[in-house]
Amino acid sequence: MPEIDRLDGPSNRIELDFVEKEETPQPLMKLSIELHAAGLSLSDTVSVLDEFGVDRARSTVHNWVQKADLQPSGGKAPDQVAVDETVIQLDDQQFWLYAAVDPETNEFLHLKLYPARTTALTQSFLADLCEKHDVEDAVFLVDRGPWLHAALHRLGLTFRHETHGRRNAVERVFREVKRRTRQFSNCFSHAAATTAETWLQTFAFAWNQLI
Repeated sequence: MPEIDRLDGPSNRIELDFVEKEETPQPLMKLSIELHAAGLSLSDTVSVLDEFGVDRARSTVHNWVQKADLQPSGGKAPDQVAVDETVIQLDDQQFWLYAAVDPETNEFLHLKLYPARTTALTQSFLADLCEKHDVEDAVFLVDRGPWLHAALHRLGLTFRHETHGRRNAVERVFREVKRRTRQFSNCFSHAAATTAETWLQTFAFAWNQLI
């Protein structure tokens, strides 16, 4: 088997506490999760494992990604936060992916998948964001969505309507989300909302490591 001790770096941030009995070396498990989250298909990720002499099914790698339960880290204190939402299709159902992005770094701060787009759900998303990061004094950059304005007003957060400019940061990351989901024809097929959300959280984690 090729040398695997050198497989470190961002993968060291992946915790494998869920592992009980697994013959695959943990550095290779971490590498597989990183590669799939960063853009490789499950089939291509399995092919990489094969190069290391490890034969695993696509479903096994998928389960590693789900169980790793990765997401963007907390504790940031940005001056500005770009917030927006976009449609994610799960079979024949539409869900709304909310995302908050630091326009200075293009990092995901928080994201969440919801079955609808309402003021109450928007407020819940923003409240979770405030618990995760120090953003109470930040300026939120938003579009004309009344649900965003109402939720931010209820929470006493400062916001500014901005069509382009620094709010484009969240549009850029959404374009990348769409590029990745386009591999599934813009649709998560036969996947529960929790499964899709876990994959999207993992994608956001990987995005933050790579930018």
